[in-house]
Amino acid sequence: QLQVVESGGGLVQPGGSLRLSCTVSGSTLDYDAVGWFRRAPGKEREGVACIRKNDGATYIKNFVKGRFTISKDNAKNTVYLQMNNLKPEDTAVYYCATTRDAGLCDYTYGMNYWGKGTLVNVSS
Repeated sequence: QLQVVESGGGLVQPGGSLRLSCTVSGSTLDYDAVGWFRRAPGKEREGVACIRKNDGATYIKNFVKGRFTISKDNAKNTVYLQMNNLKPEDTAVYYCATTRDAGLCDYTYGMNYWGKGTLVNVSS
């Protein structure tokens, strides 16, 4: 079993930056990739970015490409989501999740363990 904990959310002005962290503990051999998702007020949860644990291959959704990057530190079992040039529409609860199948990383149903989320509020 895995434990997934997000951190780094907060209030930021439009155009600002935040870095979210996702730390995975437990049976760390039990996942192949880590994904970031978000749920904005009144909307469905959507995938944002994924990173494969072994080779670091990444996938970034087009609507944040060029502003968000995903990276990892295997020694710390931590995945980061660097968010730059934030916009009010990025306001959401951001969730981190792990999957045993990297091919399913972009899909909510493909994830096995979820964190509780961290709130990002982009507002002036």
